[in-house]
Amino acid sequence: MTQHKERYWNYLMGDVVKTTPENVEEAHRALFHATMNLPQAAAWCGMTKREIKQTFREYLKYHAPNFEITEDTASLSRREE
Repeated sequence: MTQHKERYWNYLMGDVVKTTPENVEEAHRALFHATMNLPQAAAWCGMTKREIKQTFREYLKYHAPNFEITEDTASLSRREE
């Protein structure tokens, strides 16, 4: 079991994780790069899903996307496929 899943399981079982700026930053980075899902990120930093959603929206305001949009990717749509 990975560390993320183990901590999420412990969170579900009632173990409380102390919220620290380091844990929140790790959870935000993991959400940004899609290596954690929302419940796992919330459990990682000891927040509720609602709290992590609110703080992640703020995180997104100040962090630019890490991908490049080109003409090829901009013109794709599900209807064309």
